[in-house]
Amino acid sequence: MECLFCRIAAAELPAYRVYEDDDAVAFLDTRPLFPGHTLVLPRRHIETLTDLPAAGVGPFFARVQEIAGAVERGMAAAGTFVAMNNRISQSVPHLHVHVVPRNRKDGLRGFFWPRTTYRDEAHAEETADRVRSALSG
Repeated sequence: MECLFCRIAAAELPAYRVYEDDDAVAFLDTRPLFPGHTLVLPRRHIETLTDLPAAGVGPFFARVQEIAGAVERGMAAAGTFVAMNNRISQSVPHLHVHVVPRNRKDGLRGFFWPRTTYRDEAHAEETADRVRSALSG
């Protein structure tokens, strides 16, 4: 196995595990935004969200939901930031969700990239049409 996360899931590499079952593994990120920052991943090697079989989406995100609640309670956090990268900025090519404890005025500012706007309503509608078309195609 060459995938770092597959090796962690198989217990070939150490990690500070917080949860595991037949389908998912969760462990502390080694470079956390805040203490308690946890990664949740499918035990099987799946690279991106679009590769996750439809039957696995519900069970996997049930685990993410469970971990998000545990991070909030365990870290006495007011909430969590739950995010995933899909190919771009995905440092390990194995599907994983970041669950980061959050508190007001913790220094984390929204998303980590600049926000933008649509040029006008026509641009927004054209963009929505492109996504809708891709859903039906």
